[in-house]
Amino acid sequence: MHKIKKILSGLFLLCTINVAAQTIDTNQAYEIHTLNGLAMDNQESVDAGSKIFISKRVPGKESQIWQFVPIEKDIYCIVSPLSQQAIDNGGNGAMERSVLQWSSDLNNANQQWKIEQHPNGYYIFTSVASGYNLGFPDAGLIGEPIFQLKPDTQQPNQQWMLVKSNVKVKNQPLKTSSNNDWENQHIFAINKEDGHATFIPFANLEEMKADPAYRHPWKRTHSSRYLLLNGNWKFNWAKQPEDRPKNFYRTNYDVSKWDEIPVPSNWEMLGYGTPIYTNITYPFRNNPPFIQGQRGYTVEKDEPNAVGSYRHEFTLPAEWTDKEIFIHFDGVYSAMYLWINGKKVGYSQGANNDARFNITDYVRSGKNQLAVEVYRWSDGSYLEDQDMFRLSGIHRDVYLVATPKVQLRDLHLTSMLSPRYDKAELHVKSKIKNHGKTISNASVRISLLDETGKQLKQFCTETGTVNTGKEVIINSKGSIRDPKLWSAETPYLYTVNVELLDDKGRVTEATTQQYGFRHIEIRNNKVYINGMLTLFKGANRHDIHPQYGKAVPVESMVEDILLFKQYNLNTIRTSHYPNDPKMYGLYDYYGLYVMDEADQECHGNMSLTDNPTWEAAFVDRAVRMVERDKNHPSVIFWSLGNESGGGCNIIAEYKAVRAIDDRPIHYEGMNDQADIDSRMYPSIESMIEQDKEPRNKPYFLCEYAHAMGNAVGNLEEYWDYIEYHSNRMIGGCIWDWVDQAINKPGETKDRVYFGGSFGDAPNDNDFCCNGLVTADRRVTPKLQEVKKVYQYISFRMNDKNSVELHNRYTAHNLTHFNLHYSLEKDGKIIKEEEFGLPDCKPTERRTIHVPLERYLTDDNAEYFVNFEVKLKHDCVWASAGHVVATEQFALNEKANQPIEITAATSGNEELKAYEEERRYVRFKNKACEISFDMSTGELIGLRYGEQEVLHRQQGPKFNWYRSINNDFRNWTNTTIKLQNFEWEIAEDKKSARVVTELEAVVGKTNIPHTIVYTIYGNGAIDIEAKFKTGADFNLPRLALQTSLNPTLDKLTWFGRGPIENYQDRKNAAYVGVYSSTVEDMREHYTRAQTMGGRCDTRWLTLTDNKGKGIKITAYGTFDFSALHYTDRELWQVKYGHNLENIRRNEVVLNLDCVQRGIGNASCGPGPRPKYEIKKDSEYKYAFRIEAIK
Repeated sequence: MHKIKKILSGLFLLCTINVAAQTIDTNQAYEIHTLNGLAMDNQESVDAGSKIFISKRVPGKESQIWQFVPIEKDIYCIVSPLSQQAIDNGGNGAMERSVLQWSSDLNNANQQWKIEQHPNGYYIFTSVASGYNLGFPDAGLIGEPIFQLKPDTQQPNQQWMLVKSNVKVKNQPLKTSSNNDWENQHIFAINKEDGHATFIPFANLEEMKADPAYRHPWKRTHSSRYLLLNGNWKFNWAKQPEDRPKNFYRTNYDVSKWDEIPVPSNWEMLGYGTPIYTNITYPFRNNPPFIQGQRGYTVEKDEPNAVGSYRHEFTLPAEWTDKEIFIHFDGVYSAMYLWINGKKVGYSQGANNDARFNITDYVRSGKNQLAVEVYRWSDGSYLEDQDMFRLSGIHRDVYLVATPKVQLRDLHLTSMLSPRYDKAELHVKSKIKNHGKTISNASVRISLLDETGKQLKQFCTETGTVNTGKEVIINSKGSIRDPKLWSAETPYLYTVNVELLDDKGRVTEATTQQYGFRHIEIRNNKVYINGMLTLFKGANRHDIHPQYGKAVPVESMVEDILLFKQYNLNTIRTSHYPNDPKMYGLYDYYGLYVMDEADQECHGNMSLTDNPTWEAAFVDRAVRMVERDKNHPSVIFWSLGNESGGGCNIIAEYKAVRAIDDRPIHYEGMNDQADIDSRMYPSIESMIEQDKEPRNKPYFLCEYAHAMGNAVGNLEEYWDYIEYHSNRMIGGCIWDWVDQAINKPGETKDRVYFGGSFGDAPNDNDFCCNGLVTADRRVTPKLQEVKKVYQYISFRMNDKNSVELHNRYTAHNLTHFNLHYSLEKDGKIIKEEEFGLPDCKPTERRTIHVPLERYLTDDNAEYFVNFEVKLKHDCVWASAGHVVATEQFALNEKANQPIEITAATSGNEELKAYEEERRYVRFKNKACEISFDMSTGELIGLRYGEQEVLHRQQGPKFNWYRSINNDFRNWTNTTIKLQNFEWEIAEDKKSARVVTELEAVVGKTNIPHTIVYTIYGNGAIDIEAKFKTGADFNLPRLALQTSLNPTLDKLTWFGRGPIENYQDRKNAAYVGVYSSTVEDMREHYTRAQTMGGRCDTRWLTLTDNKGKGIKITAYGTFDFSALHYTDRELWQVKYGHNLENIRRNEVVLNLDCVQRGIGNASCGPGPRPKYEIKKDSEYKYAFRIEAIK
């Protein structure tokens, strides 16, 4: 924008002449002072969002220099030349809050300040957006932030002095365009074909039916009219446009010494340039449409705007000599020029929209040379500000197609279904274009086939005359009876074959589409698919692969879709851009509902949304998405983009999309313009309040349950309301599907990294790691919780001999499934059975007889029945036996044992007590030796026979610490003070009692607690702990932590498992008896954090290879974790792949009295109140430790 020029070799000399009688000089640098001479200072921050403070004036300090950029009379943007960012009121409206610095944007009212000069010399700065004045708290102390305050010009804390700096600022004229196409919002396509549906031309029907891609359009076609150009291309990388090989496209330019890289790929994944992860902040100066450096950013330090130059040769098939030839790019980040045989063909932007060019006049028979110049950043990058790694290059397929001169340019398939769905009418709109030199006649023949290949209908429509260079539209239709309907549950696809015939009836071109008949209706503020009320249970998904970046291979696409299906997700939001076109064939085939989202997000500068000069760019992205994907039955919603605010360009997008297609349109940033209401990350209370608003449209959570790290708490509570109590809710998509973490070139695949790991600036650290699956698609306990909550069958025990099943599918009868049940007594199966389910249509309920009561014979045992509903037959996404729904019921109310300890008398021997050095007390007999440090109150020895249980004298000790993304905590030094220590031995000498009264001090928080040990002659120890929380309590857990002998690394427990679980994420973890090793209790969080919790544990054993060790039995239940890591070290090590660096040999055992829920507060609400640890309360628990011999 405006550059600052230093006069004296980097020294800033200030002139302390008051400028009260002068107008503001926009070529002048200023200091802004309070009346007592303190300076406004951004404290050398170059980060957007940083606050601005009052500081002691320091001569020559760049962070205290400001420039006034004129907008209109008396209205200015106040910019720091150091950070190249402007003072912004933060969008706070009429509220007294601190201002911040943000990427400068002269069109942003939040950065516009009306400056009024008063006669006595001071200035008042008034926000155009809010009407509030720039000021500071009354005290005006050093280090206080600058605020916007309710206007009162008489108050000194709103009065400012301007002091000239001896620095000249040279204003550059404000640009509205550039000589570069890639810095001009008006230019996003040169010589590019209009958008169209995805289809491949074939020579004839016979060739097409024999093709691998016939009916499976994600597979690689062998069409004689198709030539794939993927492979190794010659490549040159330059860090900025000035360094690129400008003439590389010439046919005589030697590229023999250039590197080769695979296409498709992202060049950063191959070691060229820097991957940059940022959520909102643009990775360049926010000055649209220009790409400029920003101080401290990667673009300023190393890579102003990298350019990739690609060269490739291809041989044109001989039989294409009389054809029209097109080159097709499925996706390029972010702008590209194309040359063929040294001649410039065109230009394209829109990184995730396809681009097609007619190259008929540029190619020749035999070998041809292809040259592509790709710019990392362009004005289009302002609309590609999604929360993701910013990667570059040709990241999707490149291929050629050949068509006859009179070609089938586009197809649009729609249908009409009768009210009873017993008749379907297929409508086919064909666009026929004549590229030839003579007028032609043509006709279109449509064939409709079922999934077996049987032809059901054929109809033919003539085009009439097609003039040279013109396009005509042919509308054809045909109907069938009793159509099979497409839904996510029953994705039945018909094949629509289209043949183009010349005036003599000869086939000149053939193509095919997979099509599903389905009906979308909004009724009573809900969405109905094929007449059935449908809930959308989904997740957001970015295109990302740890090794290949955005060049996602088909195998990974299929893996994602199979996981969606197998874990009960039925909806995908293509956040925040159209996916690779192959994905939509997969969505259709496997059955997923799709919210197809335009490649449009200007989160870092939402003013573009209401800037008419950007309208065409906005509309182009939405229209190309719709034109490409319009024939896919899986697409239920169009989404106009993401997090871009509202404005005229959204309205224009809506109108353009609606003119093409009638599917519901979504856009969270401007609900009044959309067909459905949408929100992000509401609390349950807020969600309910919004659901009850009297708005005549459905309500959708486009993002919720932020799954960052160890997360997805209280998901059940959201869906209990959505599914059973809401007025107009239709579901939601969790944020998000997969951790956006990537490998570094040359490192092993198991090492994945996030923002900041590459020296990238700006970056948002690990905020990209929010996946229900890890980067390498490992299933997490979060996803297993989702599977349980999202399941489509609910269970209710009527009595101890029958269970009621509620079929919440929209298309499946329960006859598709088997029911398996198992009855467990204290975790051991004593009865199980499996059988087919009876007729039960969608929405119906059936009671199933399960004779259980006769087995419930032991009043001292716990009985649980587990139900599993399984697929009866194989399907495309899972094998027979795959479990689709589960439930567990407790069949008896077994009273928990009381906190008062029951004596362990069996086999007791007398204990002897010894005090040593006035510090230690030991209780000893042949069975055991148990030792305490009387100076600390700690249990420091627990020996059974020859086996020492404790590691390095680390017995139970208060632990408060955990740190997860949802509840980030830095370690605070903790001291535990012994208040009182008492011990006594019973008169019969068969037991002893030790009482320790302690107080833990964590920062300013005190936690008084008492631990009472009752020791028995057989070596058993009963431990009772009580904790008190005060009014200032804000810690995440109350626990005792112990380090155990490294040999005790095998564990079995009776409690919830086998997966990791927490109090607000345990629906998928059933009570049972489970076994593991300590090593296998770890999880694979990309950002290392607290992990491995297990809830509601009755007992736990830890043993060595010989089966010797200890058993810990709860009086009631406890939660626990057993790992080779401490929570503190997990957080400090940062990367999950570095756990071996902190692995301990010993077992770190945490026994939780209570732990705060995990919630979703990394971006959203924290735990529900019932999962919080209450202030001013007492918590207690008890357990017994005894030897396993």
